[in-house]
Amino acid sequence: MQDTTTPESAASIYRETEEFILGLISGPPSPPPGTPPEEIRQRAIERLDRMRAFLDFIGNPQRKFRAIHIGGTSGKGSTSTFTASILTAAGLRTGLHVSPYLQVSTEKLVIDGQLIPAQRFAEMVNELAAQVDAWVAAGNAPLLYGEFWVALTFLFMAAEGVDAGVVEVGAGGRFDLTNVIEPEVVGITSIGLDHTVTLGDTLEAIAWHKAGIIKPGVTAVTAVREYGPLGIIRAEAEQAGARLIEVAQDATFRIEATDARGTTFTDLASGASFHVPLPGRFQAANAATAIAIARAFDPELVSDAAIREGLASARFPGRMEIVGRDPLVLLDGAHNPQKIAGLASDVAQITEGRRLIAVFGVLESKRYAAMVKTLAPHIDALVATSPRVYAKPAIDAAEIARHAAGLIPEVHAEPDPLAAVDLALSLAGPDDAVLVTGSLYLVGNVRERWYPSERVLAQGTMWPTGE
Repeated sequence: MQDTTTPESAASIYRETEEFILGLISGPPSPPPGTPPEEIRQRAIERLDRMRAFLDFIGNPQRKFRAIHIGGTSGKGSTSTFTASILTAAGLRTGLHVSPYLQVSTEKLVIDGQLIPAQRFAEMVNELAAQVDAWVAAGNAPLLYGEFWVALTFLFMAAEGVDAGVVEVGAGGRFDLTNVIEPEVVGITSIGLDHTVTLGDTLEAIAWHKAGIIKPGVTAVTAVREYGPLGIIRAEAEQAGARLIEVAQDATFRIEATDARGTTFTDLASGASFHVPLPGRFQAANAATAIAIARAFDPELVSDAAIREGLASARFPGRMEIVGRDPLVLLDGAHNPQKIAGLASDVAQITEGRRLIAVFGVLESKRYAAMVKTLAPHIDALVATSPRVYAKPAIDAAEIARHAAGLIPEVHAEPDPLAAVDLALSLAGPDDAVLVTGSLYLVGNVRERWYPSERVLAQGTMWPTGE
C-alpha cells in the first residue's frame, strides 16, 4: 500500500473523503436516558439485521477472509494490535481495525502495520458509496456512519486479500455492528463499568453483552477473572459449544517488570520471556491474551520467535506513549474508571517518582468524578480541559476543575487541549512528568503537537519514518 502523494495532496484527499463520511452522522449516538431496555435491545437487533442485509447486498465481504473478533471494556485495542503484530511476524498478511481513531480515521484500516493511503481510502469510500446508492435505489434507507464504517472495513480487508482480519468491537459486543462476522477466534479482555446506558450498570449485565461475540464452534480467549462476569462468559461458551481458554496472571503468565521502556513477562506454558514496548502491568495481560488468540488462530505458524518479534515491534499510539523526555511526557487514553485504575497503579513506577502534572478531560458520557478520585493521589497538579470531537460533547473544563479542587493541591482549567498541554509544560521542570489522559479523543487532539496529521497521512504511519 505505497502512497506517492505529497503531504499536502494526501491531506486534501483525506479531508474531502472524511467530510463525506462525517456527513453520514445522524441523530444521537446512544438512546436517551430513560429509554426502556427492551426498546434499546430491539433497536440494536434491527441495526444488526440491517447490517447483515446490506453486507449480503454487496456480496458479503466479511466472509472472504479469516477473522478474529476482540472485545472487552479495557485492553481490547492493545490486544488487537498485539495479535495483528504477532500474525504479521508469523508471515500472514494481516488486516487490523481498531476504534476509535486518534487523529485520522485511516488508522482504522491497517495492513501489516501500514495505514491505508489517502488515495486508496478515497477509492474505497467511492466504491462503497456507489454500492450504497444502488442499495437506496432498491428501496432501502441510506447507511449511517457506523454502518458505513463497518462495511468499509470488511470491503477493505476482502479487497486486500488478508490472511487474517483482526477486528476490534466498537462497544459492547452482542449488538455491536461488527458482530456480523464469523470469526475463528474471539477474545474478551476485561469487564468494567462503561457505556452503562446501553450495556447495563452491573458487571454481569455488561459481561452478557461482551460474551455475545462468542459463536458456535469458535475458540474463545478471555482474561476476565471476576467471578460473576467470568461465569457469564463460561456459560455462553458452553451453550455455543465453544472452546474457552482462560488467561490469568500467575497461572498462564507472570509479570517480571514494567517501566518507561515497556513491560516484560513470562509465558508459563512455554517458559519463554517476552517484552512489549508499552509500559503498564496491564499490558502483560493484554499481550498474554494476544498470544493465546494468535496461537489458537494458527498454532503451526505462531512460534515463540514470531511472538517475540511481533510483540517487540507492536506500537499503539496514545497508550502510555512517550512523546517527550525533559520533562517526561506521556499520552494515555484511559477513558473509564477501570482504565484509570490500571494507569494509576503503575504511573509512579513508570515516571520513576517524578512530580506529575496531569492534563485531564473527558466526554460528557463518562464518569469523570470517579476517574478524578482514582487519579488524584498520584498527581501533584491538574490542568482540566475539554476534548474536541465531532458530534460528541465534553464535560466543561471548569466543572472538572471545581470537582478536583479539594482533591489535588494545584488545579487549573484550560478548555483548549493544546493550550492545556502548553500550560502543563510551563508548570513542569525538566525532571518532572506530564501525563495527558481521560479520553482517547483528548490524546488525539494533543498528539498533533508532536505528530501532525498531515505527516501521518503522507507516511502511512503514526510515527516519523525510521522511528
